[in-house]
This record gives sequence, C-alpha cells and structure tokens, in this order.
Amino acid sequence: MLDFAVLGSGSGGNSAVLCSGQTRILIDAGLSAKQLCLRLEKVGIAPDSISAVVLTHEHSDHVSGIDVFCRKRKLAIYACAHTCAVVRDSIKSEVLWQQFAAGDGFRVGDIEVESFSIPHDAVDPVGFVFRGQKSSLGFVSDMGQVTGMVRHRLSGVNTLFVEANYDEVMLQEDLRRPWATKQRIASRHGHLSNGQAAELAVATATPGMCRVVLGHLSSDCNTAEVAGRFVRKELEAAGCGHVAVACASQREPMEMRKVAEPGSVVLKA
Repeated sequence: MLDFAVLGSGSGGNSAVLCSGQTRILIDAGLSAKQLCLRLEKVGIAPDSISAVVLTHEHSDHVSGIDVFCRKRKLAIYACAHTCAVVRDSIKSEVLWQQFAAGDGFRVGDIEVESFSIPHDAVDPVGFVFRGQKSSLGFVSDMGQVTGMVRHRLSGVNTLFVEANYDEVMLQEDLRRPWATKQRIASRHGHLSNGQAAELAVATATPGMCRVVLGHLSSDCNTAEVAGRFVRKELEAAGCGHVAVACASQREPMEMRKVAEPGSVVLKA
C-alpha cells in the first residue's frame, strides 16, 4: 500500500514523498536540503533512505534543493531529457540521471510510474500516476489547463494531488501583480484556479477515490479555507461527497497518509 505526504507546497518550494515497502520516492526537491531532511524526519522518513528523486519540471521552486541534498547521497534522478539538460548545469553533486520521454513508464523499486505531458511554461513539464500493488496516486503540480488527456490519465486514482493556485476573484482584485503577470498565471500554460482544480477532481472521482490534496496555493490570491471549501462543494454537488479534501501547506509537512483508505474500492487502469 502506498503512503504519501506533502513536505511543502507553494511558491517558496515544493516537495512530496511517496513510500511503498523499502521504496522511498521524493517527488520534486524545491525546498532547501536542510528543510527536506527536517520535514522527512518529521513524517517518519530517514533522509538517507530515499531511493530516487522524480521531477515534474525544472523551475527552481521544484529543484533548488537537489544539489545539496544529493551531496552525500548518490541518488537516481528521473526527469524528461529537456528537464535533465536544464537542471544538470546547476548540480555539482554526483547523481545518476535517468531520462525518460513524456508518456513513458518506468519503475522505481516496487512502484510503477506513468508519466504524461501537462501544459505549463516549462521546457517539458509532466504529471505522474504512481501505482503500488493495491493503490495509486495521481500527481499534477504546476499546470495551466485541464486537458482531456490529463483527465484520462488520472481517472481512477485513489488520491489526487493537484494544484489550486488561485481564487479567480482574489487574483483579479490583487493590486500587487501587474496585469501581464495575472494573464500569465491564468493562461493555458500558467496555473490552475480553484475552479479548474475542482473540475479535475470531479472528472476523475470514482468510488475508489479517497482524497484530493490541493497544493501550490498562492499566499495572497488564495487560502486553504477558500480553496478547500470550493472544491469540497463541487465534489458534493457531483455526488462525490465520499472524497475528502485537504490543503498542503508551505510551512509544514502533511501527515503521512495511506493513498487508499482501508476498505475503499481500488480501481486499476
């Protein structure tokens, strides 16, 4: 059974950890190495037990901790070829690069990983579905649009991690951001709003889905209360009230939880 915890999520840095048996996957490493270690220990994971790092894309808030974290740990880093090319230049530590093309599948220990392209202003951003023997996690971080392929690839997962970056009204009324920045955030290659996150949650919810975890919330154009309430309301309206909704924090890691709760229906692709 897969266990999952978000170590931190937001513009200040993003990382999560996924476990199955002796396999420990770090999904992105955008926190400092010190914070990665502290937060891993806080959720009960020894930093030296990490098996590999899997990257969604090359932006600094997703990769900035890799170099120092890998300085004393020779780890495999899985990333698309273009992402590897960008990130490799900033890493002095000795790591084992494992390149894949968007759409490829691969295995890390006893976890099967499926990748797929997502729209974002990065060189080759991807989302993932991680599958254990009896459960699955869908993971899409920075993404500007919910495409048909994204909905298809995430359908049937037991837990969905998806960004809910901004509340549309709060973004429109924000006085700190120039109009051009607001346009980029809300563009097809920017970030998802609460409404778009809710749309994806409803579209992929099945009897086997236990939880939706919302991440990458803007610190001034969204709140956990606003995002959580909106997505929960949409799920309930669609007859998916059995799906719990939680919001990841930038400051503190989430509690380690099973991806599929005991007794839930497990759907396989």
